[in-house]
Amino acid sequence: MDIFGILALVGGLALFLYGMSVMGGGLEKISGGRLEMLLERLTANPFKAVLLGAGVTAVIQSSSATTVMVVGFVNSGIMKLSQAIGIIMGANIGTTVTSWILSLAGIEGDVIWIRLLKPSSFSPILALIGIIMYMSGANTRKKDVGEILLGFAVLMFGMEAMSNAVKPLADVPEFTNILIMFQNPLLGILVGAILTAVIQSSSASVGILQALSITGAFTYASIIPIIMGQNIGTCVTAMLSSIGANKSAKRTAFVHLYFNLIGASVFMVLYFGLNAVVHFGFSDQMAGPADIAIIHSIFNIFTTIILLPFIHGLEKLAYLTIPASPEEKQSVEDMEFQILDDRFLQTPGFAIEQCRSLANRMAELSKECFFKAMGILDAFSEETAAEVIALENRIDVYEDKISVYLTKLSSQNLAFQDSQNLSTLLHCIMDLERISDHAVNVVESAQEMQKRKLSFSKKAIEEMHIYGKAVEEILNRTIHAFLYGDEQQALAVEPLEEVIDELNKDIKKRHIKRLRKGKCTIELGLVLSDIATNYERVADHCSNIALCLIQVQDTELEVHSYINHLRDGADMTFERQVELLEEKYSLGKNKKTVK
Repeated sequence: MDIFGILALVGGLALFLYGMSVMGGGLEKISGGRLEMLLERLTANPFKAVLLGAGVTAVIQSSSATTVMVVGFVNSGIMKLSQAIGIIMGANIGTTVTSWILSLAGIEGDVIWIRLLKPSSFSPILALIGIIMYMSGANTRKKDVGEILLGFAVLMFGMEAMSNAVKPLADVPEFTNILIMFQNPLLGILVGAILTAVIQSSSASVGILQALSITGAFTYASIIPIIMGQNIGTCVTAMLSSIGANKSAKRTAFVHLYFNLIGASVFMVLYFGLNAVVHFGFSDQMAGPADIAIIHSIFNIFTTIILLPFIHGLEKLAYLTIPASPEEKQSVEDMEFQILDDRFLQTPGFAIEQCRSLANRMAELSKECFFKAMGILDAFSEETAAEVIALENRIDVYEDKISVYLTKLSSQNLAFQDSQNLSTLLHCIMDLERISDHAVNVVESAQEMQKRKLSFSKKAIEEMHIYGKAVEEILNRTIHAFLYGDEQQALAVEPLEEVIDELNKDIKKRHIKRLRKGKCTIELGLVLSDIATNYERVADHCSNIALCLIQVQDTELEVHSYINHLRDGADMTFERQVELLEEKYSLGKNKKTVK
């Protein structure tokens, strides 16, 4: 092989690896985290876990990605080690799908429909469709599909380029002599393991082996040890991922290693043992791409079948390797934030879902925090006041943890929908945190009243009670809309926020009137004004959250234009809702009509 042949081989390899990366990235984007959510939820039954692991890996085209994800699940406490083992087994089966697709490169024949099955025939068509879809649309899903097709086409072109580059090596004695060395099982396993460990993908290393097999220089006896080594080498990705993780995650990585080591050992003993007795006739026959795919599949299915009944045995072996320690017992609060695992950053759709689940909890705590603060105004309790402050501190931690994680996530290559969801979460958690801050402000006002032995007049209490009910309703509507993505509830927030703005103004005006008549003091007036302002600010934050949620449904919405449109009286539905809410939360006589 001359310098140009080497350049063609290296270029083909680069295209092959890049195409696999692009295709996998597109598949991940289009799944939007849904596959990972399935992995998280449907793993109680070992057989289902195996099927699910195989299915997810077949779709995202990477057993390494699936295994790293599972390590993250175990590290974050989402999944138990016993549940993870089934998925790891299934992932090894799922990764064989790639080798079957790549085996199409070895199809030979003059019949037109057989020739159409060759990648060199259909890849240009896929590339054309892919580039049209990728460049033509604002539709993000359409672009993702185009990216998948382009990735597949590039992968196949790379495979073809590698195959063409190595074909002349079939007539080079030195090359065939090197390949004969791989018939030594230990050397074959070592080479396969090193190759896979370096490129961090068993699918890619098997693809390279299939490309080299086009030369016709590989026998079954030489490729079987290499394939065993490739399956062992793919464990390196999970082992590296477990560095810095907790002991449970490290055990998961070791289970993956033990699964492949035990499987390879048993398979090799059976193969060479039986071959010594019955002398398989195919051992010295040439193996092509399809033969490699068959062996790859047989090995992984065989290993899963023999080890599936011993899931608990693998678990015990992992615990013997890394024994449990008292330090593993952590508080609920610590475990809660472990779902924000950096391993999930490689699958943005799922990472955002993890953030959303924490943000949902944060929303519930913010509502609880403010309702407790409102309750203190009716029945003061230092114990409840302390609970509000503790809740606010906890909500601050939520905001810090989620915002830091989302900032890390923003540096990833995000699909449009993921980017929009990330932006929405960032804005919403800031507003949720501010709601808890206002809860503390209300508590401080209540503490001041208690300290100075102040109390509102009967009329002021009645008015603040009506005001409080309106704030309760807007909080309930907002948090429900946030938790369930309820657009109708989100749309119902703005009319109530308009009414609360007017309630705030009206209550302050009424207080000034009482002050002039000597029915109230300046001290009480300042406290009442502070509480009323905090109520109104909470309504503003609810409005911000609702508008973010509406924008998720209508990406063309401009917030300021939308608000101006509503307040100009151009939306009769909005005006009618305001009128109904004014009647519901009327303070009595002298109430002015809200414009």
